[in-house]
Amino acid sequence: QVQLVESGGGLVQAGGSLRLSCAASGRTFSSYTMGWFRQAPGKEREFVAVISKSGGITNYADSVKGRFTISRDNAKNTVYLQMNTLNPEDTAVYLCAADGGPYNNYRYSRSQYYEYWGQGTQVTVSS
Repeated sequence: QVQLVESGGGLVQAGGSLRLSCAASGRTFSSYTMGWFRQAPGKEREFVAVISKSGGITNYADSVKGRFTISRDNAKNTVYLQMNTLNPEDTAVYLCAADGGPYNNYRYSRSQYYEYWGQGTQVTVSS
């Protein structure tokens, strides 16, 4: 069992930055691919970013590429999402998730492969 707790959300003006954190407890953190997803009101949950178990591979949704950076610290059991140049379309609840399966290009963006989820943290970007 893995427990995930996100933090760092809030209200920010367009063009601003936020850094989200996701602290994990439970089983070995480094055994999990970690992803960030987001869900806006009335919309489906969408993939944002992913980082492999060792941290050596990252991938991003096209909508955030060049603006967001995912990283992890396996010694601290924490994954981060640095979000820069935010715009109102980034407003959503951001959730981190853990996938204990193999990292590959097919599954990392698909939420059904992630076994554990946090409760989410709200990010609101004002124009």
